[in-house]
Amino acid sequence: MKIAVIGAGAWGTTLSILLAEKGHDVSLWVYEKELAEQIKKTRENKTFLPGFPLPEAIEITHDLKTLCSSEVFFFVVPTQFLRAIAKQASPYISPNAIVVSASKGIEEKSLKLPLAVLKDELKTRNLVALSGPNLSREIAKGLPAAAVVACEKIEVAKTIQDILMLPRFRVYVNSDPLGVQLGGALKNIIAISAGVCDGLELGNNAKAALLIRAISEIMRLGVAMGAKQNTFFGLSGMGDLITTCQSKLSRNHRVGEQIARGKKLNEILAEMKAVAEGVFSTKAALALGKKFSVDLPVTHEVYKVLYEDKKAFQSISDLMTREATSE
Repeated sequence: MKIAVIGAGAWGTTLSILLAEKGHDVSLWVYEKELAEQIKKTRENKTFLPGFPLPEAIEITHDLKTLCSSEVFFFVVPTQFLRAIAKQASPYISPNAIVVSASKGIEEKSLKLPLAVLKDELKTRNLVALSGPNLSREIAKGLPAAAVVACEKIEVAKTIQDILMLPRFRVYVNSDPLGVQLGGALKNIIAISAGVCDGLELGNNAKAALLIRAISEIMRLGVAMGAKQNTFFGLSGMGDLITTCQSKLSRNHRVGEQIARGKKLNEILAEMKAVAEGVFSTKAALALGKKFSVDLPVTHEVYKVLYEDKKAFQSISDLMTREATSE
């Protein structure tokens, strides 16, 4: 199939490699004109995915017009920029096209998840969420991984499953796009707290307790919003949470780790080339918790550490000394 990947960060670049490996006609749209030229010249994304050559079959472009004949579009851009990019791309996306969101966040101003943002801006209603424990560098290396694609129209999800499925990349379908998106977005917030745990060297017991209470927190909000509880035990819930909270490759984990070591948030973000979605989703998740009357204690402490300069160790202490309750 003719497929466009919009966004040339590490994950967008990796997806384009996977799709080309499957034999599709792939175009990779790069936001930065200079980066597009550099990738064309070197066949390597040295800014976001250094060390991995791009197959010659992948067309590199900075011009959205060149994507107009694509049958499938993968949007792989930070959630806070998704609306603006979708608006620009809209004239070139057919109403019959399938649009896949690989973004994992919550739009801060509207509190909308990526598919809702795309629905606002695009004519197509064939919208699919892609999520799961997918660290770009591991997949680019050829290591085995799994993902989930979710759509209320299960046949559309199955189409994307077939497009992506490889012997080293196993894809499952799901009919709960709301839950799949929430799992992908909220785990980024928890990954910041896991980074704090590791930065403070609190040990495996503390981290295990954090993760299991966090999935409970994620599930409470998801179910209150209308998602299916079982979704959060799957790849976009526990799967993505475990991976992101354990890996040094996670940008959100790195934010928490550096905060625990005394760095300020603005310093950390200034040094990062890519976006740590959890930093922005924290505010939105708290607002959703308030809207749906759901208590989010871990998220609340992450917010205080990020935006109110609360000491990380004090946040951990406050979580540990909350009123005793049942599991």
